[in-house]
Amino acid sequence: MKKYIAIVLVTVSMISCKSKAVAVQNNDTKEVVVKEDKKAIDKHYDNKLDFSTLYIKASAKYADEKQSQNVTAEIKIEKDKQILVSVRFLGITMAKALITPTAVSYYEKINSTYYEGDFTSLSKWLGTELDYSKVQNLLVGEALDDLRKGKYTQTIVENLFKLEDQKEANIKKSFFLDADKYLLQKEEISQPSENRMLEILYSDSKVFNQGTLPTSIEINAIQPKGKTNINLNYNNISFNEELSFPYSVPSGYKKVIIK
Repeated sequence: MKKYIAIVLVTVSMISCKSKAVAVQNNDTKEVVVKEDKKAIDKHYDNKLDFSTLYIKASAKYADEKQSQNVTAEIKIEKDKQILVSVRFLGITMAKALITPTAVSYYEKINSTYYEGDFTSLSKWLGTELDYSKVQNLLVGEALDDLRKGKYTQTIVENLFKLEDQKEANIKKSFFLDADKYLLQKEEISQPSENRMLEILYSDSKVFNQGTLPTSIEINAIQPKGKTNINLNYNNISFNEELSFPYSVPSGYKKVIIK
């Protein structure tokens, strides 16, 4: 079912939904000197987590206009190498995904289907450019895009630094950093012509020896087919343990072909 695929890819498919954005009042906005944006960006990356592996056990809730589902998610990350996500309902594994820089594989139990491919075909299917870094960044509270490679106008909105990139005519991107530690608080991606918008919210962060990690992620998405919401709450977190990444498709499952 779509909800398990969405959660198992840790809302990767939600990136394609270009979710609903929060409206901002103009009277709460004031301009900041544009050349200062590099300072904010550099300070954002001063928060970069230093780890080799990361283990997360989370509670997850998926909701759209027709249904909602509460599940648990186990997330294992070997930094810059692989991510394994297992989604369980009442202790039963309903979906599983293995994501590497070159490949994406997942299976889901309800329809007994699986997918094996790369980010090129998956990006076409989802309708947005996708790669390993974006998935990892979303999970650890780092901006989806590498802010050091872009040019942004900067304003202050509701006491947050807003970095706005509008170099692509059809896609608008905004990243919001707090004014204290420059941690990512929110990011918005929209395609007005397609009526697609995405909002990712971070809250309740926790400080570890390896750095600061958000413990609550909310994704709100809107597209022509309707609205979707996913909430992830990190309950157990550990760093630099020796982790295994077992993944195999159960026998008898049907392969999903993406054209």
